[in-house]
Amino acid sequence: MPAEGSTRRRRPSRESAPHATAPAPAVMDEREQARQQALSDYAHYVNAMKARVLAQAGLDIIEARREGIYVWDITGKRYIDCITSAGSFNVGRRTPEIVQALRDALDEIDNGIFLLCSAEKAALARRLAQIAPGNLECVMFGTGGGEVNDFAIKLARGYTMRPEIVYAAKGYHGHTGFSLAAAGRDTYREPFEPLAPGFRRVPFGDIAALERAINDQTAAVLLEPIQGEGGINIPPDDYLPAARRLCTERGALLILDEIQTGFGRTGKMFACEHWGITPDIMTLAKSLGGSIYPISAAIYTAELNDFMLMHPFIHLSTFGGSDLGCRVGLAVIDYIEQHNLCAHAAAMGDYFGAGLARLQARYPAVLCEVRRKGLMIGLQFADDSMGPRMSYQLAQRGIIAIYTGNEPSVMRLMPSLIIQPDEIDIILDALDGSLATIAAQGR
Repeated sequence: MPAEGSTRRRRPSRESAPHATAPAPAVMDEREQARQQALSDYAHYVNAMKARVLAQAGLDIIEARREGIYVWDITGKRYIDCITSAGSFNVGRRTPEIVQALRDALDEIDNGIFLLCSAEKAALARRLAQIAPGNLECVMFGTGGGEVNDFAIKLARGYTMRPEIVYAAKGYHGHTGFSLAAAGRDTYREPFEPLAPGFRRVPFGDIAALERAINDQTAAVLLEPIQGEGGINIPPDDYLPAARRLCTERGALLILDEIQTGFGRTGKMFACEHWGITPDIMTLAKSLGGSIYPISAAIYTAELNDFMLMHPFIHLSTFGGSDLGCRVGLAVIDYIEQHNLCAHAAAMGDYFGAGLARLQARYPAVLCEVRRKGLMIGLQFADDSMGPRMSYQLAQRGIIAIYTGNEPSVMRLMPSLIIQPDEIDIILDALDGSLATIAAQGR
């Protein structure tokens, strides 16, 4: 059942969903023609290889209608979205309250000017400081996660006057500038080398390796509390507290990238709260924009603001923290709190986890491990081929899911936090059928 305080939203009934009644053949032909044209144009003008890979995974759909946890292909087929752009849609897709906040804002304001002060920027910064753990209270806005991770690295180097950044293997912090130098997968890095110098990689979860890596030249340790692209890797319970202690002892800063884990995904507002620690800098993006407007933020301690006072224009972003995005971000935080989504995510994660444990016992040769914190779930399959094959099988059963970028043997399941038990049952049924097919096919 939903956690106490959560509310059940109105969602499309299965009987009234567009796929429930097959349209006339002529209409189907028109819709399929439109889908094929869009896919052809995408391949030609945007990215042919991406289109090919998605087709092989059964994900050659063209998103049309979006509502709640659902998305409809242009042909009318309905899917449950378990990708959610790696956690961008925590509050659901086109949530009425969030959409209305943007509509109201558009009636009054525009993006605003980054260099100028605004009531919207001030209000969202204050709100973020109120919900952030510990003494995080100063904010720099951006448009996406990579951008605010770049800023966090710049701030750490500028404040400490040290050059080195320690980061984790299989980590992911974006494809931009400094962030790319901290990519835990060489495939992302190698075509663009030489990258920014001074980045040192260590195994994730290994305290001894972290202790050896941090020295008097270390500006910061940059980590995800739970690795997303790396395969939903959850650290040992003593790892993040040890990282906090080592950084404090050695004068380095701790940067936690909560871009995928933040805003209720793991059952807490921020994942670092599970381990009772506060970083010096925390980066946020994705679900802060409520699935309808891009915005990101880095939150840092007042102590670090001393550097910004001396260099007030050292980081600029034309559309970072746009006034429209700030209005949306405020509505997102209100929605999460009013609907008790953190507790609901924890309860639904437990419900999901129980079902996944049954499937793991039923298909041990295919599903080797389930890794989960709240509704951030990773399914470890027996080999790399099974991630794409499972994506294909699930798509045939109305579920959009895909393997993680740094670990194709792991499927990431990150449905919107508004999901309900009966909808989880639909996903579990689809997983059951898909696992049965893969098990019958063998390796």
